[in-house]
Amino acid sequence: MNYTSPAASLLETIQWFVFMLANAVALPIVIGSIYQLDYIETAGLIQRTFFTVGIASMLQGLFGHRLPIMEIPAGIWVSVFTVMAMTGAETGGSYTGTLQALEMTMLMTGGFLFLFGAFKVAQKILPIFTPLVTGAFFLFLTVQLSGTLLKGMLGIQDGSGTIQGTTAVIAFLTFFIVLGLSTFARGWLSSYAVFIGIVIGWVIHRLILGGQTAETEMPLFSLPELFAFGAPTLDWSLVPMAFITAVISISNIVASITAVKQTLGEGKENQGLQVDKGTMFSGLNTMMAGSMATVANVPGATSAGFIAITGQKRKNPFIYAAVLLLFTAFFPPVTRVISSIPSSVANAALMATFVQLVGIAINNFTLEPLDSRKITIVGIAYLFGMGTMFLPAEVFSAMPALVQNLMSNGLLVGTALVIAMEQLWRPKN
Repeated sequence: MNYTSPAASLLETIQWFVFMLANAVALPIVIGSIYQLDYIETAGLIQRTFFTVGIASMLQGLFGHRLPIMEIPAGIWVSVFTVMAMTGAETGGSYTGTLQALEMTMLMTGGFLFLFGAFKVAQKILPIFTPLVTGAFFLFLTVQLSGTLLKGMLGIQDGSGTIQGTTAVIAFLTFFIVLGLSTFARGWLSSYAVFIGIVIGWVIHRLILGGQTAETEMPLFSLPELFAFGAPTLDWSLVPMAFITAVISISNIVASITAVKQTLGEGKENQGLQVDKGTMFSGLNTMMAGSMATVANVPGATSAGFIAITGQKRKNPFIYAAVLLLFTAFFPPVTRVISSIPSSVANAALMATFVQLVGIAINNFTLEPLDSRKITIVGIAYLFGMGTMFLPAEVFSAMPALVQNLMSNGLLVGTALVIAMEQLWRPKN
């Protein structure tokens, strides 16, 4: 039995905690910008995100799939939030009304996921998620979110298109510190690369550019607010969207579990059961996100990149970090300090872990020989999935809302194409 010193466990817990913060802070800031939330509203969104990420990660680690996989604001949901903001604006709706519809959409999606897991539907459709599908999912996910992360690193906000030079230099310095330490350093320097990179980037950013604080009084202790954007509203056109998002979310769950088990050196034992339980608890977590008016979480594939880049494979520090993040959400002054981590620095640290995700995608593609059939499937899905990401949202404005929400999402389009072609075009043998 390997002995780990309390000091090492503490450092591992802190690094998991900082990594969770980096994942939890970045995307709510993006959503706050898209929906034009003010400082107080954005701070509340971050507080609720900390709460849901902490409790969701803890529940999954203890009772769900039971792996050290952080629950993160889902890339697929960021896409849904972004697309619905655009379509809502084009149809004359308000941002508040769109957010209330999104609350209901997450509640419905969570319900579908819970049923898929409880009735073992997720396990039964597990054969659909072949290495080709999981590899494609990782590829589309990294491409879709890398654009958002790169904009954050460059300091581009609100579509201004202006690169903030100093911010960008600090962000790229953070990126190369994390990547360099994890690749070339040895011992503790390699193990705590993410933590070291974020701290150095944060300090340099503070010294050169100063901090951004708002003169707003906050209570020492407060509970996260339920339905902060108002009571959820039902739009029947979003029911199919919720169902399809639930199905695609299963591919995210399968891909994350597969990637982390590969990184931990585990086989496929009990994977079906882990997928069912992980799906069921993802349903509960998604419904919780809807009621807490925040971005729904999914098991984060970035956890595999974190484990690979740091070598931290123990689950206990992960659970401790999740509990710490959960309690942090009850203290707004602490949340305000933590949320002052520059989004450019947080994005840079996340981008460094994406290097490992790209490697996992390539590894999944090559688990089986790549014949002409598989290359054609990936090629078609790549062209149309990636191409969709670069189409302006207004090209779908004449279509029904459901079609707009689906066709504007390159991650959904690409992953769905791979699944469909894999099932329709069977190998000859």
